[in-house]
Amino acid sequence: MTIELEEPPLESNAQVVKDLFAGTVGGIAQVLVGQPFDTVKVRLQSSAEGTYSGVGDVIKQLIANEGVAGFYKGTLTPLIGVGACVSVQFSVNEFMKRYYDKQLNGKTPSTLQFFNCGAVAGFANGFLASPIEHIRIRLQTQTGSIKEFNGPIDCFKKLSSNGIFSSSGIFKGLTPTLFRESVGLGIYFATYEALIAREFKQFQVKRTDIPAWKLCLFGGLSGYTLWIGIYPVDVIKSKLQTDSLSSPKYKGVSSVVKDIWVKNGIKGFYKGFVPTIARAAPANGATFAMFEFTMRSIS
Repeated sequence: MTIELEEPPLESNAQVVKDLFAGTVGGIAQVLVGQPFDTVKVRLQSSAEGTYSGVGDVIKQLIANEGVAGFYKGTLTPLIGVGACVSVQFSVNEFMKRYYDKQLNGKTPSTLQFFNCGAVAGFANGFLASPIEHIRIRLQTQTGSIKEFNGPIDCFKKLSSNGIFSSSGIFKGLTPTLFRESVGLGIYFATYEALIAREFKQFQVKRTDIPAWKLCLFGGLSGYTLWIGIYPVDVIKSKLQTDSLSSPKYKGVSSVVKDIWVKNGIKGFYKGFVPTIARAAPANGATFAMFEFTMRSIS
């Protein structure tokens, strides 16, 4: 007996393409707005003790030693990669929302169900985000005239040569990345959709009628809840991904946690938190606003 699988309708495929395109536009906006903040954050997270006295010192040294262009070091990788990542995040999240819409016969999903949509999107995205962030973070932390990597392609080749899933390979830091993306994006999208649902209920408006400033506000608030919820995991991931390739200091997540706790206590898990929170509102506000407006333009 042969079972024939029903092909998805053309309009369903078209919707996925629209979701991917709008997510890519949102991702590009996120990188262009947020890259300088991210570079400062990564330098603080991964630098040796005493290298920088704080955010201001990182900015001062960056400008003095590398110029303004230093804030956009390693931008090519995230510009391509984060665009892809955000397109995956939003397209999978939208797919899951349509799944719940069908299951609930058009009723608004609960906050937990919106969290599930984001968590599934985050888990799927984690496998893409991990190698992209590994390359970006290696390039962002290169200082001085001697460079280990000559751009993202060279970095990819050298990291891949160590074995894809080896302790120093391209997927180094995958476990904390998957956890961060799943929990973080669950919180992220649940917050945004809860704010949108509140807008529907309070003002009786359509999604397309919500003004740009509110979309930016809701996106910014969602960014805050994301990073407040999972920031320590991001620090652990950054420590793993900037560890020496030739003579690694850490054996895994547990050894990073132990090292941070012994040296700095709980404060060590929030190193670089200020630039991250400063970045959250503009970067994520731009992401959601560009996604929503792109969807309106191509629908």
